[in-house]
Amino acid sequence: MLNSHRKKRGGKLRKKQTGIAATSLIAATLGGMAFSPGAAFAQTPSPLGEWQYSVGIPLQKMWQPDIPDWQVRLGAATSFQPRFEGSDRYHLVAGPSIDVRYKDLLFLSSGEGFGVNFAQGQNWRMSLAAVYDLGRRARDDPQELDGLGNINAAPGLKLSGEYVVSKEFPLVVRADIRRYFGGSNGWIGDISAYLPMPGSTKKFFWFAGPNVSLADSNYMNSWFGVNQEQAAHSQYSQYHASAGFKSVGFGVSAVWLFSKHWFATADGAFEQLVGSAGNSPITRSRATGVADVSINYRF
Repeated sequence: MLNSHRKKRGGKLRKKQTGIAATSLIAATLGGMAFSPGAAFAQTPSPLGEWQYSVGIPLQKMWQPDIPDWQVRLGAATSFQPRFEGSDRYHLVAGPSIDVRYKDLLFLSSGEGFGVNFAQGQNWRMSLAAVYDLGRRARDDPQELDGLGNINAAPGLKLSGEYVVSKEFPLVVRADIRRYFGGSNGWIGDISAYLPMPGSTKKFFWFAGPNVSLADSNYMNSWFGVNQEQAAHSQYSQYHASAGFKSVGFGVSAVWLFSKHWFATADGAFEQLVGSAGNSPITRSRATGVADVSINYRF
């Protein structure tokens, strides 16, 4: 009888905690957790995980089946990040954060790009989006990048999929692959997961999870390789970067809801460059991080 009583109490407690989590998730996703404060910088290499640019989106309709026709969130963000991928020197950059969604179908986001959810269910979605890569400019760090030339900005396409394990265990698993046309002219993909963390309330909610990135030889050589011409004009010896794992990382995203319309978001992420990326002579630090914050308004 005692064990039975304990089980009942435990069951009630778990249901209560799940209810609180569900309410918080609705507040978070509706309040703006749908995009990262670093979304303005999403299309240039960063320690931020790809999941941090769409965090919360697949969780929304599990607790709110009737999603509004329009969801519009605008904000200003600032980010403290490496001068280039693999740099040991940092700088502060700022820009807008934009996230517009129509009927859980179309989206325009500085984090996710301009795209469509072409297939979806209650706990999953598949998306195709037009994205862009800002590239790398030698003037970002003349001391380290002189003689390497620029990696031009380029458009690309991104195919991504997200799956939520269950309402009781809202782990989100995500995979995406991107192809850029120009610039790096290569393929890069991510496999990641994230989970709502304990300690959340109706005014505050946070997520955390790991991320793994892989890329083909074109992408790797654009960012981490040194060809014969670059070797002749820079401080680096010739280096060929092979396809494979590029990095592993871990990120945290959080949101604070101040009112019905105003909210703030914050992201932090750590990235460890591995394989050819970590061994590149251009790489000054295999371990890099990023921190950013934003203030946003939801219409």
